[in-house]
Amino acid sequence: RLRSAVLLRAELPFYKIIMYWSGTCLKAISTDLLVYITMAIYIGIRIFANNINYIPESATLLEQTNIGILGGFLSFFLVLFVNQTNGRFLDMYGFAKACSGRIQDVAGLARVQLPADVAKRLVRHFNAAQVSGYVGLNAIGHGSPYSKKFFFNHYNQKHQLLTTEEMRMLDHHDMDKGGLFMKEMVTWCQEDIAKAHKDGLIDTYKEQLFQDRILAFRAAMDGMYDYSDQPPHFF
Repeated sequence: RLRSAVLLRAELPFYKIIMYWSGTCLKAISTDLLVYITMAIYIGIRIFANNINYIPESATLLEQTNIGILGGFLSFFLVLFVNQTNGRFLDMYGFAKACSGRIQDVAGLARVQLPADVAKRLVRHFNAAQVSGYVGLNAIGHGSPYSKKFFFNHYNQKHQLLTTEEMRMLDHHDMDKGGLFMKEMVTWCQEDIAKAHKDGLIDTYKEQLFQDRILAFRAAMDGMYDYSDQPPHFF
């Protein structure tokens, strides 16, 4: 809901956009100690400079140096950092949309090619794989709102993605600590399809269609984890 609200703000006038607090970098900046240390140093220097009647030797030395070169390097690094960060965001957005597309593919195929009970079980497991995949990303950095308690449990209660017995079978995976829960769910989906083929509900060709899309989902979801241990250059 918060992301949808942030998206709608793009249509608002500029003066209204800058008045928002949630969904912006202002909260992070306001709690960053480095911002206040930098401001304190600057204010201290200005107060000192206004209370003396001579020019410090250090200031004289600075006049003879070209600090503009330093600013040029910082600008260069900043542009590269922002460019790489934006590229990573677009890549991960593409992976997220690919996951959604593969789920729609499998749900459509299941609806027309499998009995209702088998199709429902497969779709339950597949949706659980997607939701748990996002929860696993919570282990990266300082965490996110997509935790098991506030994200997975909410959708599991609302849509009955996994039964109590199924959750008990997966207790050994800490959903908030990585993608193992998601990968286990993907394996369950593959097993659902393999069993459907073994029971004669689908032929080999149709089984391969399902398996290809399930593995494509796994690859896209794993793609979001590829950046887990690699910050942007010049960080």
